[in-house]
Amino acid sequence: MSEETDLFIEFPAGPLAVGNEPVEMLAELQFETGTLRLLSPIDCVKNRLSAFYHWGDRQCLQQAVWVAQLKPIDLIEVERWSRQEGAAEKFVEFRTELQDSFCY
Repeated sequence: MSEETDLFIEFPAGPLAVGNEPVEMLAELQFETGTLRLLSPIDCVKNRLSAFYHWGDRQCLQQAVWVAQLKPIDLIEVERWSRQEGAAEKFVEFRTELQDSFCY
């Protein structure tokens, strides 16, 4: 982290995975300087939820909600993945937080 920026960029060692599942497709953004490869919105949500599921990191739960508010994600796929991660009950908490966020 640098004092010159508010952004944090992570360059994880491969193979890239969210929880126990490998990432199959990366999103790409094109810039004049080149291509930036990053997690798709759904994999970003899974990544943040993984931290919430395994370490109880509520800030990561909030980040997952924010991404899901801004980008369409397949909640059925996130629920399937959550069950595979052994976190079906915590998925319900995520879904409730997401639904409540649209009520305001």
